[in-house]
Amino acid sequence: MHTIKLFLFVVPLVIASRVDPDLSSFDSAPSEPKSRFAMLDDVKILANGLLQLGHGLKDFVHKTKGQINDIFQKLNIFDQSFYDLSLRTNEIKEEEKELRITTSKLQVKNEEVKNMSVELNTKLESLLEEKTALQHKVRALEEQLSNLILSAAGAQEPPEVTSLKLRKTGIQEPTENSLSSKSRAPRTTPPLHLNETENTEQDDLPADCSAVYNRGEHTSGVYTIKPSNSQGFNVYCDTQSGSPWTLIQHRKDGSQDFNETWENYEKGFGRLNGEFWLGLEKIYAIVQQSNYILRLELQDWKDSKHYVEYSFHLGSHETNYTLHVAEIAGNIPGALPEHTDLMFSTWNHRAKGQLYCPESYSGGWWWNDTCGENNLNGKYNKPRTKSKPESRRGIYWRPQSRKLYAIKSSKENTKE
Repeated sequence: MHTIKLFLFVVPLVIASRVDPDLSSFDSAPSEPKSRFAMLDDVKILANGLLQLGHGLKDFVHKTKGQINDIFQKLNIFDQSFYDLSLRTNEIKEEEKELRITTSKLQVKNEEVKNMSVELNTKLESLLEEKTALQHKVRALEEQLSNLILSAAGAQEPPEVTSLKLRKTGIQEPTENSLSSKSRAPRTTPPLHLNETENTEQDDLPADCSAVYNRGEHTSGVYTIKPSNSQGFNVYCDTQSGSPWTLIQHRKDGSQDFNETWENYEKGFGRLNGEFWLGLEKIYAIVQQSNYILRLELQDWKDSKHYVEYSFHLGSHETNYTLHVAEIAGNIPGALPEHTDLMFSTWNHRAKGQLYCPESYSGGWWWNDTCGENNLNGKYNKPRTKSKPESRRGIYWRPQSRKLYAIKSSKENTKE
């Protein structure tokens, strides 16, 4: 509350009395008696002044009263707002208190989750270590078991070869097949036609094994060739069947690890007189010169020999060396899926949309959208491998809807 001080200023009215000049001295004679009416006029003037002063005070008091009411109204509004603010502040303090309690609980739970996570990670690492140790033990036991079986049976099978061969088309095949197998008549599906190009022999090097054979070299062995638009390189020319075949893959005893990288499968690896893979770049350089036949020769652990021949087309590096085959003859049903784009892939390289076949089956090979039909570049397993996963990682082929056949040796070759 504000104290309002009112100051009243009283202005004295000087009433001038009429003094007779003759009364200036006490010694002068007494004047005439004053007029009553003159006294009444002075009273009226004084009353009028007091009345005006009263009206002024009334107006001032009325105005001051209104201002005081406004101040009180504003004070009431301020008090109400302050009260509401105090209530809201209390509510916020309560909410803050609850939030702190909740935060403390969450922190405790978070610590518990972290501790559980650390424990789970530790247990998982321990389980993985135990799994790895068990896998090593199982593999060691499997190898020991295989060695014992081989020792007990006295297995001394000759190291016959699985191979892939290439040969140009149009060369007359000998009347007797090089393998003890019965040929089939060519399928009605026409072979794939390639754009044939002329061989350009530079530095007097033959373009392929057919050119080597036509020069009079009829002995199987390592020769240097120089395909068109390519540098010279060595190949193994196989002439045992009476016609020239270019050997592009050879498996016989497991001396060479075929679980190689994409780069090595492009360039080639191994020894031409032993186990080897010629190299996708070299195979592509050869087959781009003319029409070639692809031949697969297989021997299982019962010494049964099989073969199949295809007309085929091989794509370049940009297509992941896509292989497209059409069977001509042979006695291996379903060795390679026909009329299907088979893309080459390894454990460190796969084509878009392809499965991770090499991770599960080892080696590098031509697969499509499924795994498991065949793999001639898998791990070289001994016979009677008990582990099914290990069998699938080995060299094998599987006819449609039939069991898996483990392969002892293989050849892949080609000729014009």
